[in-house]
Amino acid sequence: MKKYGWLLLFAGFLLGFGIANTGKVIKRADVRAAARLFQLHFERAEIDTMLNYLESNRRGYESMRGFQLKNEVEPAMVFDPFPSELEIPSYNGLNHWEIPAHVSLPENEEDIAFMTIPELAALLSSKKLSATQLTNIYLNRIKAFDSNLLSFITVTEELALSQAKKADEEIAAGNYKGILHGIPYGVKDLASVPGYPTTWGAEPYKYQVIDQKASVVQKLEDHGAVLLGKLVSGSLARGDVWFGGKTKNPWDLNQGATGSSAGSGSATSAGLVAFAIGTETLGSIISPSTRTGVTGLRPTYGAVSKHGFMVLSWSMDKVGPICRSAEDCAIVFDHIRGWDPTDRSSRDASFEFNKAADLQSLKIGYLYGQFSKDSSQNNQHNFRALEELKSLGINPEIVSLPDHHPFEVFDIILRAESGAFFDELVTKDSHREMVEQHKGSRANSLRQARFIPAVEYLQANRHRRQLIEATHQVLKHFDVVISPTFGGRQMLITNLTGHPALAIPNGQDADGHPTSITLIGNYFQEEKLLQVANAYQQKFPYHQMRPEAYKKGLD
Repeated sequence: MKKYGWLLLFAGFLLGFGIANTGKVIKRADVRAAARLFQLHFERAEIDTMLNYLESNRRGYESMRGFQLKNEVEPAMVFDPFPSELEIPSYNGLNHWEIPAHVSLPENEEDIAFMTIPELAALLSSKKLSATQLTNIYLNRIKAFDSNLLSFITVTEELALSQAKKADEEIAAGNYKGILHGIPYGVKDLASVPGYPTTWGAEPYKYQVIDQKASVVQKLEDHGAVLLGKLVSGSLARGDVWFGGKTKNPWDLNQGATGSSAGSGSATSAGLVAFAIGTETLGSIISPSTRTGVTGLRPTYGAVSKHGFMVLSWSMDKVGPICRSAEDCAIVFDHIRGWDPTDRSSRDASFEFNKAADLQSLKIGYLYGQFSKDSSQNNQHNFRALEELKSLGINPEIVSLPDHHPFEVFDIILRAESGAFFDELVTKDSHREMVEQHKGSRANSLRQARFIPAVEYLQANRHRRQLIEATHQVLKHFDVVISPTFGGRQMLITNLTGHPALAIPNGQDADGHPTSITLIGNYFQEEKLLQVANAYQQKFPYHQMRPEAYKKGLD
């Protein structure tokens, strides 16, 4: 049995090797060279027994490449991260979102642009402000400031104005759809919108138009939200560099916004949108939210449909909101969550957000080891935030995440899956058109994916299953766990396991850059994260900080 396992390993390797050797007979020297990559040795006779298998495998690969795969085709194996003992709480429909009364219309349009979703909804529903007026405020800000930020790839102005006009007509006729009706937003340009480019931030796809509407975009449209445009994703969801340049941090134009939801963080922070939709595979909501001083929710894996979004990793991608407050994140998440027949990994689950939740009834933990190991200047902010959270009436207990797992290997899961999705980019040499070509670039990551054996990918996922079970056994005893955003392995672990996380601003560093703290929760218990964050933001309003640097040279 072990011998056949190694044969499968070579089948995986030669899926890549066969490209360069197409049309040539596989020789013993080829097999020896391949074996050296994986520190294996086979005798001459053993290699001879493999050659027919390897030739047969290669013919299969070549045959397979003759059949086109559409973007929406998933592997037959659907990732299920949930422990066997987990009971997903039953779906309970939308929350009732109260719209505040007596909200005054600010005289300054900039103040309007930075209002919360409930405040904007109050102005729209009371007809103190029309959806068209609000949309034009944001469109004008995009035109005025985005040349500094490079947060938008495509501004969907015509669509936005038509949707805003429709919202005004519906509201005037008494057909108010709820708290998102008439609220303008942006979506990361991994999501397809018919009639507009879906570039994935990459030069080879600069003019790609996908005749498909992402399920999240459709849901928001159904609730009356107004789409302002497609926000920057770093090239193929890596970093903050795309074919148009580098997306900037509104707090410091010498800094990138980090990635890959760079545009979503930057535009939200600078008041170019009321909220944004981002995606995360390994930090792409949490990281730009921290850098740009906004609040970002990475939901449970499968809580929000990924249909219509570019795939980086079928088993790790999540879609979530990037907003200016925890309450805004709760509102947007409530409207985009739930099962979708076009995404087999999606799930229905309850979500009961309570602004007046009793935090003392929650069991809270904190990753003491990560606090103590963080030697950065931000560590004082982390400890201060911990004390501020304690002042809300919580008494956090020390907790540690699992540490004895082969963490060095887990990145191959993402790289193998992205390699499969972008296989044609490599086999047709389009990877050479991408802007970045260095060792850490997405182009290089896709090239090396061809040399990840199938056996090792499956072995990594077996170890991942053990990590999932071990992490669940720790987190299930707590409602919320507090962690530094960076440092340690919590972001890697919780992305691999599919647990939800929330980044909330907790001040600024010595250079005036925003910092954050992260809350981690159990599967499908986003409301607890958001309730703790909302209580924190009500008492410590770091989320109300506004950047000024993005206006530099444009006043």
